[in-house]
Amino acid sequence: MITAMNSSWEPAVFILAGGKSTRMGADKAFVALNGRTLLARALDLGRSFTSSVYIVGNRERFSPFAPAVDDIFADCGPLGGIHAALRTSRHDLNVMLAVDLPFVSLALLQFLVTRAKNATSMVTVPRAAAGLQPLCAVYRPEFADLAETALRAGRYKIDALFDPVRTQIITEEELETAGFSGRVFRNLNTPQDVAEACG
Repeated sequence: MITAMNSSWEPAVFILAGGKSTRMGADKAFVALNGRTLLARALDLGRSFTSSVYIVGNRERFSPFAPAVDDIFADCGPLGGIHAALRTSRHDLNVMLAVDLPFVSLALLQFLVTRAKNATSMVTVPRAAAGLQPLCAVYRPEFADLAETALRAGRYKIDALFDPVRTQIITEEELETAGFSGRVFRNLNTPQDVAEACG
């Protein structure tokens, strides 16, 4: 359990690094892109934004790099990671960021959190060409209750839990107006993806 913090008003960043990385053939977190691991890139990004940065993944593997949070519901995919993060967090606004999204910028995180602060939504999530981006989104703690109910029922699709009334969707047009391309959500799943990203 992460110790409760006085700065609950400050956003937290949780890096989701617990995936199996089957298509990559190696732990994605430690795959290098232009000489730096995806985990190092995500940690640097998070720390440039807030002092409250955590890794969601195997505590033994990741605790040398940052405070780490183990899944409560093991092997349930990203929803399990989001649930564990929110159950642990003492922050009102929690950025979930997949470790394999190396093109997300500090400016984008600032934009998402500003939008979340100015709304009462439980989730603030961007939409890009491929659809909603729940692994680069801002969650309030109460989402953990919905996640836990779904996990106990064996339902792991994150988007299905987004209540239309309590979810703020940032459209692709809004992102573009703010200066963000949908390409920032490009994730790296295979060695070929990494090679192309280096090119």
